[in-house]
Amino acid sequence: MPGAVMPLRRLKERNKGQATDLIFPTFQRELFNTLLAELNLRTDRDGQRRTAYSLRHTYICMRLMEGADIYQVAKNCRTSVEMIEKFYASHIKNTLDAAAINVRKPKPAKRTASARKAANAA
Repeated sequence: MPGAVMPLRRLKERNKGQATDLIFPTFQRELFNTLLAELNLRTDRDGQRRTAYSLRHTYICMRLMEGADIYQVAKNCRTSVEMIEKFYASHIKNTLDAAAINVRKPKPAKRTASARKAANAA
């Protein structure tokens, strides 16, 4: 997601990481469960316990609601369009704009070298 780029760059710089280093080398289950408990989010609205897999489900649903190309989401998540339609899109079918799905959005204009330098200096 675009909003994750800068935090990940800061994390890499802070830990003096290499380009091939894993950002999250191990999943810290206890930390995740503590966070869910503190935010009173251990269960969803249906009473089902939240897990790391819940994050995958949320990501896929959010991307679809934003109008992302379902084929790109499937490729990114290493699953099939059929599985997304069956297990993920079915939960949000009333909130999806059918006209927006699978429509390629225009790419943002490329920034000039001076604009990149100014953004990096900030």
